[in-house]
Amino acid sequence: MKACIDVGGTKVAVSLNTGAGLELVGRHSEPTAKTGSNDAVARQIVRLVDEACAGMGIAPHTVQRAGVASTGPFVLRGGLVELATPNICGGLAGPARGLPNDWPTATLEAPLRQRFPGGVRVENDAVAALEAERRWGALQGVDHCAYVTWSTGVGMGLCVDGRVLRGKNGNAGHGGHMFASDDDQALCGCGNIGDLEALVGGNSLPRRFGADAATLLQRARAGDAAAAAIVDELCRVMGRALYNITVILDLQRIALGGSVFSHHQDWLLPRLQAQLRGRLPALTEGCELVPAGLGERVGDYAALALLV
Repeated sequence: MKACIDVGGTKVAVSLNTGAGLELVGRHSEPTAKTGSNDAVARQIVRLVDEACAGMGIAPHTVQRAGVASTGPFVLRGGLVELATPNICGGLAGPARGLPNDWPTATLEAPLRQRFPGGVRVENDAVAALEAERRWGALQGVDHCAYVTWSTGVGMGLCVDGRVLRGKNGNAGHGGHMFASDDDQALCGCGNIGDLEALVGGNSLPRRFGADAATLLQRARAGDAAAAAIVDELCRVMGRALYNITVILDLQRIALGGSVFSHHQDWLLPRLQAQLRGRLPALTEGCELVPAGLGERVGDYAALALLV
């Protein structure tokens, strides 16, 4: 038995895999813990796994291994992953971001290894989603590709020459923190001002525009010119980030997921595609933007991909 764990800035979800192919059962999800001691997320995960076991009539001790697809960045302490995540750790940007804790990091891997003696593998959630999309989704058979999540934050998993890029601490692909603007009102939870995530991440939109992504898109679809202009500007900024990774890495395909994108992909995808089309064709022609093949379950299968 294996635990498949998806840690995001908004929610934590756990599922169980019995070893029977891609079947995931017993899914439990709740908002990410952000109060108390800085091991709160790890303790939440253990509790959710045990609750999933109870709900399925499974003895908790039979779940020996865990795959964790988690939002980053990561800090390695004693070789084990801790989270330095802008949408979880309030000690990064300080009180201005309004998170109810002062954690500089959240411990993760060390407490989980105590619960799962068969092994724990932790990867950045976008890297794990990239692995899942390459196994079972829209990136099968593609050696030069990326998975990009547009959700609470913005994350990227990158693959060149068939090799997934990880970096010194497993943080390769944190394109959400590339600087994109001098807008001094765009404060990211990481402490940066004017990075991509602070401009277009789902967490930033209510602070910047007084409305979340769903509301902005609903208004734009209804013909609200001001909302449509905001959405177009978000796509211009996000599209430029996609252009940047395309020309830097010479990509063939980018699969897009995350709650902001997946819930409104019919509206957003053509606008993002327009930001690549016709720009430096020697590098952008032949690169396609596509929705994640695993849809809204990509996070669950991302964790499973770490264990197969």
